[in-house]
Amino acid sequence: MTEEEKRSVFKRFFDTTKSVLYGMAGHDMARFALKTRGSMEHLFILITMGDLLGIPILPPYYSLRLLPYVVPQIATWKRRMLRERDLTDALA
Repeated sequence: MTEEEKRSVFKRFFDTTKSVLYGMAGHDMARFALKTRGSMEHLFILITMGDLLGIPILPPYYSLRLLPYVVPQIATWKRRMLRERDLTDALA
C-alpha cells in the first residue's frame, strides 16, 4: 500500500467519523435552529405585513419601508400562514 493510498483511507475514515459525530451531536441542534429562525422570520413578516392577511398591526408607513426586504419571502409566507393545519403539524 503506497503512502497516497494510506492517506486516502485515513481521510475517508476521518470524514466518516466526523459525519457520524455531527449526526449524533449537532444535527438536531442545527435543525432546531433553522426551525426557530424560520418561525421568527414568519412572525416578523406577520407583524410588518399583516395587512396582506387583514391583520393591521403596524402603520402602513413602516410596512412600506420594509417592503423591499420582504418581497422575496411573501409568497412562501402567505402559503404557510393560510394552509390548513391538523394535529400532526403540532407534533413535527
